[in-house]
Amino acid sequence: MLELYHFQNSVCSQKARMTLFEKDLEWQSHEVNLFASEQYDPKYLALNPKGYVPTLVDGDTAVWESTLICEYLEDRFPSPPLMPKEPTGRVQTRIWSKTVDDGLFPGVTVFSFAAMFRDRMKQQTPEERERRYRNIGDPERRDRYKSMYEEGLDSPFVFRAVGAYELAFKVMDETLASGSDWLVDDMFSLAEINLAPFVARLEYLKLLDIWIAERPAVAAWWGRLKERPSYRFEVAEPLTTGEKKEMRLAGTKIRSRIAKVHAEYVAWA
Repeated sequence: MLELYHFQNSVCSQKARMTLFEKDLEWQSHEVNLFASEQYDPKYLALNPKGYVPTLVDGDTAVWESTLICEYLEDRFPSPPLMPKEPTGRVQTRIWSKTVDDGLFPGVTVFSFAAMFRDRMKQQTPEERERRYRNIGDPERRDRYKSMYEEGLDSPFVFRAVGAYELAFKVMDETLASGSDWLVDDMFSLAEINLAPFVARLEYLKLLDIWIAERPAVAAWWGRLKERPSYRFEVAEPLTTGEKKEMRLAGTKIRSRIAKVHAEYVAWA
């Protein structure tokens, strides 16, 4: 049986779970508590040396990186399809995946950190914070975390995060202008699955309308996506009332500043 090591409110884990749901696959769940640093447990690191979630285990094969997990499942279980048949559609789907991996993933980390995790790290000792930075492993991610902790919303990474989302929503709006329901070949695909948790996090932080209030095609796309059972069961419903409240309150605290940075980015671009 397939096994998934994941965390309930991890955006990358949500991508993998949505794909498993859409494929109607049975899988064994292993919850990895990120707040308890279980991702750095030696037994878990033996599966995933980078120490993040999710990790998919299929027999003797362990797959890291949520985008690769989704594509592995598509290749391993091609029906029902979540990728177009033709190469042009497949590469377009992968372009959306790359948009997420290169821009929206760092971006959502910045927003989540500014809204919620920075205050948590303030409660840690300097030694605990330094240990967390070392555990990250990736120097680029470490620099982003340190900048967000030390500078907060004044960090240059905030401007980059706002810009990454603005570019993505701009292209999305242009793509949907033809009247298609979905982003690639008018079929629900891994493009939607890869984007869904990252758009959802903005919505839970009460920031999403900053980008899509004047993009009705994107808003309609988002409404359709939220009706998918895979979204409801693997993203929305697992969240507790407490988690939703924390995100809502935390996002409200940074909303005016993010809106200001968005206006600055639009004027600059």
